[in-house]
Amino acid sequence: MTATHSPTAAASGANATERFKSDKFAGVEGTPPERVSLLAREVLEAVHATIRKHKVTYEEYNALKSWLISVGEDGEWPLFLDVWVEHVVEDVATEHRQGNKGTIEGPYYVPDAPEQGARGSIPTRDNEPGTALTWTGQVTSTTGAALGGAKVELWHADADGLYSQFAPDIPEWNLRGTFTTDDEGRFEIHTVRPAPYQIPTDGACGKLIAAAGWHAWRPAHLHVKVSAPGHELLTAQLYFPGDEHNDDDIASAVKPELLLAPQPSGDGETIEYNFVLDPAL
Repeated sequence: MTATHSPTAAASGANATERFKSDKFAGVEGTPPERVSLLAREVLEAVHATIRKHKVTYEEYNALKSWLISVGEDGEWPLFLDVWVEHVVEDVATEHRQGNKGTIEGPYYVPDAPEQGARGSIPTRDNEPGTALTWTGQVTSTTGAALGGAKVELWHADADGLYSQFAPDIPEWNLRGTFTTDDEGRFEIHTVRPAPYQIPTDGACGKLIAAAGWHAWRPAHLHVKVSAPGHELLTAQLYFPGDEHNDDDIASAVKPELLLAPQPSGDGETIEYNFVLDPAL
């Protein structure tokens, strides 16, 4: 592992919180009170059952209360929920699909990354660290039809495990791009191989990790969102074989279907990975 530097919890948490509040909440407006009551009551009942089962003490309760306050003060609710809860929501939301498997979005997605065409390079700094990576693929429907004009949004961490717009001194759109497939649904992307990284550990989430004796590592991965008219949006992360944390990812987001198969090529690597999208319900 080489990526040991990470943005502060406060800085990345504040950015993720503000972005989440601005573009995510509208989707649940108008939820019936009965649905809200059902979910809230069952979550609380699960907490109550844990307290009774394990005879939680007042000292432990007060420590939990203090820690929950810290999660909010550090702006880490998006990080906490995306790392330890989102993978189950994703499983439930996509269990009906016949096409590609997806996984969590994570807290670092930014919409409207610059368009690069069907064949292009993701924006990078001069001499961007990392092994050159060329990715070719095709987007099709479960019907077998090629999906020309499909969007492949790609973003990933740099060689230090940092994301643009969530860490200082990185250009706004570094390692973020949108690619649009050609008439045959094909694309070719030039980027660099990302590094494994630790999630921020200097805030409340880090305190939980330390207290529980867990690790904070995520395996190296490429984030994607793939979309086409009349089809369901696919959100996924693609992983590299041999990473020591593929089997114990802190976010529990790795699936066998999401593992890549890089091949050496010149001074870099090539990968081929295709997407099959489900028609919209």
